[in-house]
Amino acid sequence: MAGPHTLAETERQVETKLDGLTLDYSAMAVTSNLFRAANAVRNHFERTVLSQNNLSWTAFVVLWVVWIWEPIETRQIALEGGFSKATLTGVLSTLEGRGWLVRERSTMDGRLVVVTLTDAGRTLMSTLFPAFNVQEQHIASPVDPKKRDELAEMLLLVTSNVEKST
Repeated sequence: MAGPHTLAETERQVETKLDGLTLDYSAMAVTSNLFRAANAVRNHFERTVLSQNNLSWTAFVVLWVVWIWEPIETRQIALEGGFSKATLTGVLSTLEGRGWLVRERSTMDGRLVVVTLTDAGRTLMSTLFPAFNVQEQHIASPVDPKKRDELAEMLLLVTSNVEKST
């Protein structure tokens, strides 16, 4: 339970407040539950596997993107991770201070900054990600394994629809 009210209490209160309005309640349930699930998953990762390395969700996403795409420009990290350049700058400073990545000026265009992991950063990710995946398995465990691909596809459809409209 995230707040002082149970989910059932909240849903009853919403029904009471919205009584008489013509609304698409199934669309509301999808988006509300998606938001709740995303927050619950993020919080779970931060409390479990990420806290062991004093990492926030954003710091993990930066490490992940760099690990997958290195070398990568900072602007691409921000786009891939879905956060602002200002947020990225602070996270990169922290991760660089911990010795997990380095920033260098691009040899092709000195205005651009390219990020790569250090050997310590690669070691961290090669040990951290399997532990992260154990938690992914835990999170996905209530969903029938035969339906996981379908759920993943539905979530991609929602994401794609939102990204097209912005």
